[in-house]
Amino acid sequence: MGLKRQYKIKTLAFCFIISACSPVEKEHKNQLTNEVVEKAVLASEDEKITQFFEDIFNENVASSPEYQTSLGIKTEDYGKWDDSSDEYYLNTYIQERKNQLARLKGNFDYQSLSDTNKLSYDLFVFNAERSIENAAWYRHHYVVDQFNGQVTNKIAFIQNNHTIDNVSDAEAYIQRLNGIDKIFVEFAKQLNDRAEFGVITPEFSFPDMITDIGNLKTAEPQKHTLYLDFSEKLDALDIDPVIKSTLKLEAEQAIAGPFQAGVDALISQLQIVQTQANGNKGIWSLPNGETFYKNRIKYHTTLDLTADEIHQIGLDDVERIHKEMREIMKEVNFEGNLQEFFAFVRSDPNNFYEDSDAGREAFLAEARQSTADIFAIADQYFNKLPKADLEVRRVEPWRENSTSIAFYNRPSLDGTRPGRYYANLKDMKNLQKYVFSAITYHEGVPGHHFQIALAQELEGLPKFRKFGGYGAYTEGWALYAEQLAREMGFYKNPMYNFGRLQDEIWRSVRLVTDTGIHSKKWTREQAIQYFMENTPISEGDIVTEVERYFVLPGQALGYKLGMITILDLREKAKAALGDKFNIRDFHDVVIGTGALPLPILTKQVDKYIAANSI
Repeated sequence: MGLKRQYKIKTLAFCFIISACSPVEKEHKNQLTNEVVEKAVLASEDEKITQFFEDIFNENVASSPEYQTSLGIKTEDYGKWDDSSDEYYLNTYIQERKNQLARLKGNFDYQSLSDTNKLSYDLFVFNAERSIENAAWYRHHYVVDQFNGQVTNKIAFIQNNHTIDNVSDAEAYIQRLNGIDKIFVEFAKQLNDRAEFGVITPEFSFPDMITDIGNLKTAEPQKHTLYLDFSEKLDALDIDPVIKSTLKLEAEQAIAGPFQAGVDALISQLQIVQTQANGNKGIWSLPNGETFYKNRIKYHTTLDLTADEIHQIGLDDVERIHKEMREIMKEVNFEGNLQEFFAFVRSDPNNFYEDSDAGREAFLAEARQSTADIFAIADQYFNKLPKADLEVRRVEPWRENSTSIAFYNRPSLDGTRPGRYYANLKDMKNLQKYVFSAITYHEGVPGHHFQIALAQELEGLPKFRKFGGYGAYTEGWALYAEQLAREMGFYKNPMYNFGRLQDEIWRSVRLVTDTGIHSKKWTREQAIQYFMENTPISEGDIVTEVERYFVLPGQALGYKLGMITILDLREKAKAALGDKFNIRDFHDVVIGTGALPLPILTKQVDKYIAANSI
């Protein structure tokens, strides 16, 4: 029986009953009838919008072969790449966002929705409007740089996400090898366009870019990392040896032909643009750069803050953490000033692993043990935990120059691929034990894995909320998790607690240096010097960090501002609820409904406080 017909029958039944009732009873029955009708409208509207969100998510997935693969979905597009052209971005991608927003606003009655769907509606509007607004700045973004791995990430994508379960999958892998040259050629085209517009990557980025992309070439295709990956996956199949040999030959030819031709085209264009680079400047130097930076601040923080406000927040927080660091200096009986203690930390042999493969294995073993220890007591702090496993992995050596110090990759949608915490172990002489203890909690548990993996497993949420993210929220939670790990009983060694503070001040210094570079026109050397004076981070890591801020303006601001917001909200809830406050319930509010912009997270916590104050 159809939904509308069910409600019609119920309403008619009430009409017959009312005719035989007293006036008072009739009024009561009328109230019941109205409630039934209202519930019918509510249910109908919620069902409609739930289907809308599902349809939109499926439309977006269908338009992105790479997103399908990252989710573990295989379709006829399994061997294709996303269209990376400017034309597609402006005329298709952004136009789709506009159309989807219009469909939402034109077809649903907001007031008739449940609270959950009202939140989904608000988030959908927020996301669509943000995408449309950002489209005006598409030429301001660096096409290729030394940090974001726009090229090397494509290689890692194939290795880590393209599984081969049959011959068709292997053919799709070869199709991607043959088709990636179009992406590289498109990058070369965009590099030329951006240079003409006045947007060129800072000078320092070119040597690493050219080196890393050049490393993708080889005179011996059978030794190429992608060929080795393909062969290993193919060899696991029980198929005809002749078919296997033919597929391997086709992969070899793809790497030697179209793949390397695309690499050559991209490197050639990079070398041309390199000659036009003019020093190392923040985005204030780009066309309308000051306004672009305001856009980046709002995008990465979801907050209405000025560069000057953020700069001062950073300065104040650096001063606070320095005081806590001095307390630890007293605890370990260190005689000297803070700068001398920083120098000690940078050179303390106990703070480093052996610079060898054995040292790398020791790091991985310790990180895995830390992960297991968190899982063992996590139910004391969380009502909900992700089902997906977490792996600790080393960043592959061939892409160590083009990735950050550490990062997290989410699990696949079907649960067959676990979440992965990657650590860059290129230079063990710069990898400090004390600080990496906190980074492990940040990237793994109770940080990114607990939040991101849990989000995509939540029931009753549209998929765009399960897989969405906001930098200040996601990174703010992960930085909060570093402090939470201490509250859970870890960092018992005061030097490891110092490492936690070192990691935190790292994020506070980001507020100062990012705004310094892009708003106050700091030089690369000024930013490095400020970092050196105020943190014990190794000089090599500091250089990597500062150069990151140049090419990814505003992104580094979200970590600390997100953490501050979550801690402030926790203190607000504690003060309001007193003995009724429960840390597990608070964490449910923060990470139990998927990622949220910070202003909307604040509203959710306020609702939690109001509901539990009764």
